[in-house]
Amino acid sequence: MGKQKKTGLVLTGGGARAAYQVGVLAGVADILRAAGWSPERNPYDIICGTSAGAINATALACHADNFDEGLQKVTGVWEQITAEQVYRADSLGVLRSGARWLSLLSFGWLLRKWRANPPNSLLDNTPLVTLLNRMLDFPRLDTALTRGALHALAVTASSYSAGRHITFFQSEAEIEPWVRSQRIALRSQIGVEHLLASSAIPLIFPATPIYCNGKREFCGDGSMRQLAPISPAIHLGADKVLVIGAGRLSEPQSETGEVAQYPSLAQIGGHAMSSIFLDSLAVDIERMTRINLTLSVLTEEQRGRTPLRPVELLIIAPSERLDEIASRHVQSLPGPVRMLLGAIGATEASGSALASYLLFESSFTSELISLGRKDAMSRKADVLAFFGMNEDGVVAPWPLAKTA
Repeated sequence: MGKQKKTGLVLTGGGARAAYQVGVLAGVADILRAAGWSPERNPYDIICGTSAGAINATALACHADNFDEGLQKVTGVWEQITAEQVYRADSLGVLRSGARWLSLLSFGWLLRKWRANPPNSLLDNTPLVTLLNRMLDFPRLDTALTRGALHALAVTASSYSAGRHITFFQSEAEIEPWVRSQRIALRSQIGVEHLLASSAIPLIFPATPIYCNGKREFCGDGSMRQLAPISPAIHLGADKVLVIGAGRLSEPQSETGEVAQYPSLAQIGGHAMSSIFLDSLAVDIERMTRINLTLSVLTEEQRGRTPLRPVELLIIAPSERLDEIASRHVQSLPGPVRMLLGAIGATEASGSALASYLLFESSFTSELISLGRKDAMSRKADVLAFFGMNEDGVVAPWPLAKTA
């Protein structure tokens, strides 16, 4: 028998933009179900996530024994989400974190009393702990891995302490942790602390302490310094990978006839967030495409002398600009948060890119879910080909992953 092939799923970062991912996954599930795929069967042997994508990835992995149930649960969370479930959005909470943080940036040299206890971030994300505990069932994840319904789960974070990118992975199979330039992998028992760290948008949410090889490191959003977002899935054994982006790859260019004005802090912040969350994925996709093209022209003997191997990719990304969608929903944010973001221009159309990462409101996330489902359905032929199926049923079935 030949080597059993494995399908990977990569869910990228993007704060509230990650709602788009569950729409795509729901569309893909509808396509597969219509072609005869069992709704309970997990289509993804390896699930990898970063930032908010790590939360989606772990929620799905916890239901690998009944994928449809898990997808419905995580979709329901995003369809009903409010900012208060993710961060303190009341007046007192915003004053304690955001207003205090902005004041420190402006007048910190005058405010000596804060030097001993400075605010850690713009927003306080302690409510997210409750949401994660409600969403996730870690004992069920352990069982899914033990029984072979899932081969591996990986989430990523960035260590402020060590200045490196860390992939935490959990698997029953014997997988050797990898080390690359500025990035390492650690076998871990995935928990809430890993997800808090992975989703801690820089400056917006506080860093989370995690013990790595017995040493405490403070970690933030996994999209920072993530040089190769697709790499963890490949290291864990994926032969083909579905990548779901959170913007820019397929979005139409922004068109404006207005004379450019000096950018607001929100515009600069939105540009920085896009660089953190979106650019590395585009570069990694280009790199993988070049590698696949190079391997395709080598002889079998030449391919045998290289550690590289071809990996089939299917990339689905938003067909509409998510910051423009966000601009229509900024007013749904709680008043104190609107005032805080308004101070730096994030409630204006030009600053909506920054707001889109914090718009954990159902009006926005529901529209992203609908867009994701539509974008997936528009790629129906590609989805069926990726899973080796046609509209009448399975052509080349991919067996469920089994532990080594």
